[in-house]
Amino acid sequence: MSAVAHGERGLPTVRSERWAPALAGLLALLLIAATVEIVLDGSVLHSGLIPKQPAIAGWLSGLGERLGFRVFLIALLSSSVAYAGLLALAIRSGTAAISARGAIALIAALHVIVFVGPVLLSTDVFSYIAYARMGVEHGLNPYLHGPAAISHDPVFVYVGQVWRHVATAYGPLYTLLSYPLAPLGVEGALWVMKTVALLASAGTLVLTWRCARARQLDPVLAVLAVGANPLYVLYGLGGAHNDLLMMLLMMAAVSLMVLGASTPRREAGAAAVIVAGALVKATVGVLLPFLILSRRRLAPVIGALLALIVGVAVAYAAFGAHGVNIVAALNRDAAFVSSDSFANEIAHLFGKPGVFPADHDLLKAGLVLILLYLAWRTWRGYDWVAASGWSLLAISVTSTWLLAWYILWPLPLAVVVRDRRLLAATLFVQALFVLHQISPLLAPVQ
Repeated sequence: MSAVAHGERGLPTVRSERWAPALAGLLALLLIAATVEIVLDGSVLHSGLIPKQPAIAGWLSGLGERLGFRVFLIALLSSSVAYAGLLALAIRSGTAAISARGAIALIAALHVIVFVGPVLLSTDVFSYIAYARMGVEHGLNPYLHGPAAISHDPVFVYVGQVWRHVATAYGPLYTLLSYPLAPLGVEGALWVMKTVALLASAGTLVLTWRCARARQLDPVLAVLAVGANPLYVLYGLGGAHNDLLMMLLMMAAVSLMVLGASTPRREAGAAAVIVAGALVKATVGVLLPFLILSRRRLAPVIGALLALIVGVAVAYAAFGAHGVNIVAALNRDAAFVSSDSFANEIAHLFGKPGVFPADHDLLKAGLVLILLYLAWRTWRGYDWVAASGWSLLAISVTSTWLLAWYILWPLPLAVVVRDRRLLAATLFVQALFVLHQISPLLAPVQ
């Protein structure tokens, strides 16, 4: 009797081992097909979804049709459903459904497909190039002038309308790193930017794998959750955003603390890397207080101070006081309001036309309270990596200027912590973003 019962209990497992790999393969093909559709149709250009750009993917232009809004939304929905299905299979069946080799092959395919295509869904990369050309080719300080100051430059026609009169808000380290690209011309600089984004993503995924394994978590699920994420692939990598470089430095700091015994030298190094990341994009600096609180030693404080002194000195020498005053640039950009921000949508739900100055103050106060609570939890022993992830998620949710790649920030942290609520919350916020994007598909036909 017990043998029969045991056999009956084992039958679903045997069946799942048979159908799970086949289902995973179909979902992977759907994810790839949706990505190919967007890239091929996007290579035709002349689409409101694809920024004006040099014809770097012109060799693909005969293989698709102009990317329409409806086609993009269907492809985004399809890839999101496939991604969710793959994660569910990875959680339920593990390597029985998705092997390490299969996950890596899928992620590599998605990355290559996007890399060989056009810039997707954002003009930001052209702003990066414009700021570099301002400093190198025209002798202008990008922290004092917007791209409109070089309206005669070939890159200017590709810069987004919103940013043409806005000085850079990116960290001085990133600006200096972009300077050598200016002499390469627009197309040459663009390909280097795409390559840097690709390599930064690969490095982030390698570190994510290693950190997950060091913490005895499933590394396949970890890299799949990050590297196959449609927002990560289409918006982050597709737009060649410097957020990927920031995330690489973020995971480098985490790996210094996770891989091997914690020593004062490692703690100081991790803190210095966080400062370096903040000098690329300031957001990642939120990790620093949680690292310091978790260690309660001087080593990370000293490492951070030394890195900050060097960074500020270099920034001041290169750009003057404006290159050092990142806070002013952040406050300026924080006043912007995007149609995708949660604050804007909530305002509409309450019948308000948008976000008012008082709302900005309330959101900032709420964010401060969240950060203070997380700091207290970290002091009491909560995982500093998880606290950092929650902080990045809180920053993106309370921001009135929300972009798709902002809600990617906590994702690599969420997959290397044991508090699975962080991953669930991050994916939930991303799902809400996708639903907001595809809402026109759900509207009744008039």
